[in-house]
Amino acid sequence: MPLDHRLWGKAAGLGRDVRGASHTHPLICHLLDTAAVAEVVWGELLTVHQRSMVAEALQVSDEQARTLAAFWAGLHDIGKISVPFQLHEGGPKSADGNLLTQELSEEPGYVHAAGAMQDRQSHEAAAHWWLVGSFKEIGYPSSKRRPQSQLSHAVAQMLGGHGGRFHPVVHDKDTRCPAARHPGMGVGSWEDQRRIHFHEVRRVVGAKPVPQGRMTPGAAVVLTGLVVLSDWLASIDGEILTRLREGAWTGNPDDLDTYWQIARSAAPGLVRQADLLGTGFARPSEPAQWERTAGLGASMARQVPELVAAHGPGMVVVTAPPSEERTEAALRAAAVLGHAANARGLFYALPTGSAADSHMAQVHAFAKQALTGPWQSLLLHSSSRLKPAESTEQWAHANVSDGVSAEPGEEWVPTANSWLNSHHRALLAALGTGTVDELLQAVMPVKFNVMRLFAFSGKVVVVDEAHARGAWGQKLMLRFLEWAAALRIPVVLAATAADSSVDAMLAAYRRGAGGGREPVTQPRRSPGWSFVDARSGCGHLPQQPAHATRAVPLGITVVDGTPYGEIRAALAPIVAAGKGRAAVYRSTPTEAIRTFQQLTEDFPGLKVTLMHEQMRNKDRWQRLAACQSAFASAGDVSRPSVLVTTSMLEHARGLHFDLVISGPAPLGALLARVLQGGDDRPRLVVLRADKASELDDAGLLRRTELLLGAGRTVAVPDELPHLLDEVYADDVADRLERPAARELQQLDNQRVVRERRAGGTARWLAVPGPWELDGDLSLLSRDHTGVEPELLSSVLGEDMVHVVCLHGKNDRHGNKVYLLEDGLPERKLERANRKPKPGQLVRYLIPVPKRLVEAVEDDADGPWRGMAALKNVLRLNLRPEDGRWVYTSPKYRFCMSEHGLAVDELS
Repeated sequence: MPLDHRLWGKAAGLGRDVRGASHTHPLICHLLDTAAVAEVVWGELLTVHQRSMVAEALQVSDEQARTLAAFWAGLHDIGKISVPFQLHEGGPKSADGNLLTQELSEEPGYVHAAGAMQDRQSHEAAAHWWLVGSFKEIGYPSSKRRPQSQLSHAVAQMLGGHGGRFHPVVHDKDTRCPAARHPGMGVGSWEDQRRIHFHEVRRVVGAKPVPQGRMTPGAAVVLTGLVVLSDWLASIDGEILTRLREGAWTGNPDDLDTYWQIARSAAPGLVRQADLLGTGFARPSEPAQWERTAGLGASMARQVPELVAAHGPGMVVVTAPPSEERTEAALRAAAVLGHAANARGLFYALPTGSAADSHMAQVHAFAKQALTGPWQSLLLHSSSRLKPAESTEQWAHANVSDGVSAEPGEEWVPTANSWLNSHHRALLAALGTGTVDELLQAVMPVKFNVMRLFAFSGKVVVVDEAHARGAWGQKLMLRFLEWAAALRIPVVLAATAADSSVDAMLAAYRRGAGGGREPVTQPRRSPGWSFVDARSGCGHLPQQPAHATRAVPLGITVVDGTPYGEIRAALAPIVAAGKGRAAVYRSTPTEAIRTFQQLTEDFPGLKVTLMHEQMRNKDRWQRLAACQSAFASAGDVSRPSVLVTTSMLEHARGLHFDLVISGPAPLGALLARVLQGGDDRPRLVVLRADKASELDDAGLLRRTELLLGAGRTVAVPDELPHLLDEVYADDVADRLERPAARELQQLDNQRVVRERRAGGTARWLAVPGPWELDGDLSLLSRDHTGVEPELLSSVLGEDMVHVVCLHGKNDRHGNKVYLLEDGLPERKLERANRKPKPGQLVRYLIPVPKRLVEAVEDDADGPWRGMAALKNVLRLNLRPEDGRWVYTSPKYRFCMSEHGLAVDELS
């Protein structure tokens, strides 16, 4: 039987021919396209280490591994030779509306069982089920008792996961006749065509080797990433149109050999246009400038290259107060690791989106010096974009038309609508600055989690403030570090001070690298650093900085008066002196707005800047750029200035203050706020009577209050580790009177229960470690009962939605229109009664905790809910009230002004 070229692989987006029939791309052509792209990805994109992980696992040469990878990639969609896929009512149609494949069902060989069309098995799962037996037939190792332990099943399961999730183990009895369990796979010609396509792909690609190795976790990640990426690139509609087969093309062996050459010629261009090729790390400069200096930067600059040269890449852990010097030291270490590992780029992870925004410029400046070849730089966090390509295009247009500054980081994207700048693909960019959530999702059972691991496996990963994630994040970070070590991903961790959580991260990386399980400890001095090599998992304690950073006294004062009265009193000396810079942290955006208005009225000579998370995107990004200029170390100090903000700026860098005023917060948060500015430590004033954040732990707030008392002076950085240990000390309650001790014990017990519950759920939710898979890749996609999107979002932090505030008015014809900006008719929401353009809204989005707007979800237009880009965007139709624009829900009152969105709870 000849190959049937009528079996189609791609049709959507390909348009119609002159007769009005849908264009289709034969399945065999798509399979060969993907195989050809896989060859290029293997040879030009994968790092040497990624290739060696596969070749060593399969026990073949690099060239043989390349051929096998192309062959397997070419089989990924063989499950499309099935009844439900080929005869689906939504498939390609002729000019008269009939399915092009309708004639198949009328031929005897394609007759199918009565229930075949109702078989709900996906084409990815069908590939997994069918390929197990096919690989076994051609000699791949197999096992009846434990099929997942052998290569025939492992490769089939890997290919079945190209849709983002792996499928459960297929046992031997089911591989003998898959159609018995899944009638949609079909028998007769359906089975014959699967076999013909299988053997033709193997023949054309030249995949004669029969590997006898095993599928290790590292090989599985690399091969899955290669197959999925090759499929994505081979599926670009515009490129498929240039390779459509017409006329007398029948798919005979000569046709296929000719098409293979066409596909191979096109493949390099497909990969090049994705902006993925050519990026690397330059050879780090010799640390001559550090030879006669001391401190953290000098110690690392001298010794990191020596350690990496002797032991290979691994993980560097830096513990020091947050500062630009620490960031610079971490990036220098990343450059050394990246060059040694032949890495293709870097991902810089921070606790919050605001911190990522503030770091973008420094990371980009580093990349200019450290990276070679072309590279894209993307900002990656939940608030940075709606739909990346559209939002970037909108920002570029806004920048030209009315001078609005671009989103931080996006001004460096060379092509706004590039293929790379999209969901699931953006992490492949050579340079990414984003939140730690992007890492944690790689070890959670979310779709395409393994693609995240693949993207990181070719990069260096820097994690800034690695411990600032709570119980959820800490447990998931440990699992990520296990996988990072197993994949030999170079990592740089930076934390404020060494503690048990940092020790646990060191141990996790050692465990993933196959090192010993004996306890490891990060040096408790500050600053300090250590190194673990990924080759053996051995820890190395380098010579610590010869002279610790000059100790600077940090004065902490706790005041008891009314919050605003104490703020006024603390700022009065700065105003009187006519110079100085201060930061005032408020618990909520509403409190920040109120404080900003009061200070503006009470201190006419004071320059007051407001910045909080509930501002429109364009206002927030503009304010951030202005703050980084005004509050930089060399900023304008000719006029007293104060920044009123919220916890969103805790982890920002480059903002220098003489005075920080904050309400109650856990000690770690207070230190993050006061230490962000570098070496010139400001004074800290804590407002005891102020409101604490609803998200802060009451027990830690009480412990911090007891530790600080009326205030104290701390030598920074020397005393920071001891201070953090002291706030968690077991004997704090022992020093209190009985009622106070009982209250603290109750709060501590509540925290312990919450943390254990969170930690336990995180362990339950996290995918297994690399050495726990036991060959079964479906464990990376396991679907627990109860794993709903709400649970996943709660793990990653408070669930957020985006709000767009619309000002309702009547136009001159009396029709109701909605303006994106009050008083600007040209800012009218286009197509108000239909689906809006997502790019139009990007500048006006406001991130808001979902709990505040749950009662107003019905205010969004129905068409919005049908768009993936607007799924979490809520429309608030504001009404004028007493000169302000407001919206009132059953629980909250929303007020929008030039200062942002204020939300007050109704009594």
